[in-house]
Amino acid sequence: MNQNYVIGLENGVTAHDELLPLYREHYAEMKARLERDGITIGEFKPRTDVYFDYMAKGFILTFVVRLDGQAVGYSNIYLTNDMHNGEPIAQEDTIFITRAHRNGLGRRLALFILDDLRARGMRRVNITAVTDLRVAKIWQRLGFRPAATAMTYIFEGN
Repeated sequence: MNQNYVIGLENGVTAHDELLPLYREHYAEMKARLERDGITIGEFKPRTDVYFDYMAKGFILTFVVRLDGQAVGYSNIYLTNDMHNGEPIAQEDTIFITRAHRNGLGRRLALFILDDLRARGMRRVNITAVTDLRVAKIWQRLGFRPAATAMTYIFEGN
């Protein structure tokens, strides 16, 4: 990968309009994957008012990957405290790299995020591999360990 990618923490509210096409692309890929498994989810209608509020309060961090100034990937990470023991923890909301740039860049983004979260004193980071289940192997190579099995129940007709 000879290209000069820049990864940084950005203001999610300010970057929103630029990232919106990537948000849509990510959601479409996730939706298609779930539908192949018989799980139907609604159309893309993000609750931007809630996102913006959480971003402004520092509860969501937005990391952006740029090439020549153009966004080619991003991640939104929730920060919170464990409700059972108060430890600071992080939860991945999304992590996405556009198809044309998926050759190790997601790993670089993940390592950047982990460094940032470690510096913030986070005790754990929880991630979910939804868009492409094969990504779980990449997470494991980075040191993530299976800790739970996520399951979904579908209320038919609702």
